[in-house]
Amino acid sequence: MKIDIFSHIIPPKYKEGLHKKMPGAWQLKLMEAYPALFDLDARFRIMDKYEGMVQVICTGAPALEDAAPPKDTIELAKIANDEMAELVRKYPDRFVAAVACLPMNDLDAALQELDRSVRDLNFRGIQLHSDINGKPLDSPEFEPLFAKMAEYNLPVLLHPEIRTKEKPDYPNETESKYLSFLIFGWPYRTTLAMTRLAMCGMFDRHPTLKVIAHHCGAMVPFFEQRFHMIYNGHQMRMGFRQEPYLKKGPLDYFRMFYADTAIQSTPALMCGHSFFGADRLLFGTDMPYDVQVGDVYSRETILSIERMAIPDSEKKKIFEDNARRIMRLPV
Repeated sequence: MKIDIFSHIIPPKYKEGLHKKMPGAWQLKLMEAYPALFDLDARFRIMDKYEGMVQVICTGAPALEDAAPPKDTIELAKIANDEMAELVRKYPDRFVAAVACLPMNDLDAALQELDRSVRDLNFRGIQLHSDINGKPLDSPEFEPLFAKMAEYNLPVLLHPEIRTKEKPDYPNETESKYLSFLIFGWPYRTTLAMTRLAMCGMFDRHPTLKVIAHHCGAMVPFFEQRFHMIYNGHQMRMGFRQEPYLKKGPLDYFRMFYADTAIQSTPALMCGHSFFGADRLLFGTDMPYDVQVGDVYSRETILSIERMAIPDSEKKKIFEDNARRIMRLPV
């Protein structure tokens, strides 16, 4: 079995609600460009090409906190979660679980929806974006959410901030050029969020917390030695001191993250495997955001794993076993 743990979907009632709450928004144009987000027949045709493929579903763009004010995001989150729960019930041979969409611009409501999603809907995690209305995830106000996820022993799927070209790369320009905001900007925001969570002591306070970083841990595995050399170099030469509350070395905290395989590159996966280890990599495709509305990401992600120079037993962990263990899925 291949359990795709990072597969996006926009159920029909949720889609209708987004159109009502944010008419004309650019995110809706993005949504309509990928029919497999909401057309189950299109989605199933792709899944049928790959033996043993099942999915853990989560919502796609937009991030709710970017889409509407709190009173609307609370309603939209409930619609999305109810529909995803119904899809899991109706198509258990397609969707083995779902992760919750939360109204993160109202934390009290988000905590209530988290409890409802896990206790009543049997969801197996939540999806968070790297930035919450411009606030970092290590802001004290978000700590109760991470504490609750640690108590539930279920993962946080960390998705990058949905940046747009309107955020320029240089101060004298009005927009980002050449899709740099998407190609490099999104993984950078994931990396920044990972750094804030690693260095704020979050994993010391909540040692059972599980965070799955999208796109194979973004920049972290590739820049492992740069982080190590600069961190230690600044300690030695510039008097920089490690935060006194941290119980471990910085890289030890980065290795406490999990990562998905949504990078579609065997060399990149081997880098992620070297850093995180086989027990912390999970098959995830980012379906359906590719030129063939999901088929390219599904095919290339599977091929990239199959081409890894690792034992078949470790490939099985990545494709299936780790998801079952971390999300506590039925065997």
